[in-house]
Amino acid sequence: MPVCRDDRIMTTTAPRPPAPVSLRGRILRLAASVTTPLLPDDYLDLVAPLRSGADLRGRILDVRPETPDAATLVIQPGRDWRGHTPGQYVRLGVDVDGVRQWRAYSLTSAPARRGPISITVKAIPDGVVSNHLVRRARPGTLVHLDQAQGDFVLPARTPARVLFVTAGSGITPVMGMLRAGVLAGADVAVVHSAPTPADVIFGAELRGLAERGTVRLVERHTDTDGLLTLDDLAGLVPDHLDRETWACGPVGLLDALTEHWTARGRGDRLHTERFRPTVISTGEGGAVTFGRSGVTVEADGATPLLDAGENAGVLMPSGCRMGICYGCVLPLRQGAVRDLRNGDLTTATPGDGVLIQTCVSAAAGPCDIDH
Repeated sequence: MPVCRDDRIMTTTAPRPPAPVSLRGRILRLAASVTTPLLPDDYLDLVAPLRSGADLRGRILDVRPETPDAATLVIQPGRDWRGHTPGQYVRLGVDVDGVRQWRAYSLTSAPARRGPISITVKAIPDGVVSNHLVRRARPGTLVHLDQAQGDFVLPARTPARVLFVTAGSGITPVMGMLRAGVLAGADVAVVHSAPTPADVIFGAELRGLAERGTVRLVERHTDTDGLLTLDDLAGLVPDHLDRETWACGPVGLLDALTEHWTARGRGDRLHTERFRPTVISTGEGGAVTFGRSGVTVEADGATPLLDAGENAGVLMPSGCRMGICYGCVLPLRQGAVRDLRNGDLTTATPGDGVLIQTCVSAAAGPCDIDH
């Protein structure tokens, strides 16, 4: 609804007769009048948070340990969940110590339009969200969701020979593909690296697939075998360059694989997914970078980002400047901001696509605005 900030503005348009109001509309208006300052939707969120038309959420149904530092979360998504393609990821928002944190996790369940989905999380040192989900998440907890994203997926026509090269939690998107059953009949090799056999996420399930002949599994345990090298890979899978390959793991491994495949003219057969843990620092104020404008300015914790940008000469989109019209919304590429109306913190890492209202948000640490 447009907001007028000047009470002197008048119109001369002849009044129209009021449009008929449906019975449902009259009931909602009445409900709104008696539930102020909360609206009917606020109460519906309490009793039916997964309903159609609500902000997309999910309810944690189960938390299943996989290794000493990894766990699978089974989540029932809201009715507006559109499903996913094996290999894709979902952005999940969870409140940790009063801060809304967003992270992306691969979907490890087979596609199901209405049924539960699962993500598998490995706790990383100093990882606020990963440690919370692995060690503190409980059934019944509500989390925020986005629709599934990502192009680390199999083609419509399954290749005859497939190679997966993974390390650590890099096995998670691959497990989503294996569980979907779309590789039935294909020659599938899986080369996976982890410190010890006990650290292999989905270890028992992968070994079961190998015993049944569904995949050829090669485990490399870095505590005894050392890091996986390209020479190792060539010996383990001699025809690796002739296979359509999907790789997910640490940046160093993926960079080496990309260089190897590209140098041999097979770069189009290699598909990679990169996991990059990010630690966000929060505080009062910080350096605000307006990426596309090439401007960085120090802002305190009480100055709206809209004002900070304008004061630095950055032309900013704006509207009501009161947090009502959403004319100032911009993507937060990375960092943390605080909502000046209620103190809520929002964080983002690259690729999250979090949108913020710059007129009512202030820096809560270093942050990068996509503008």
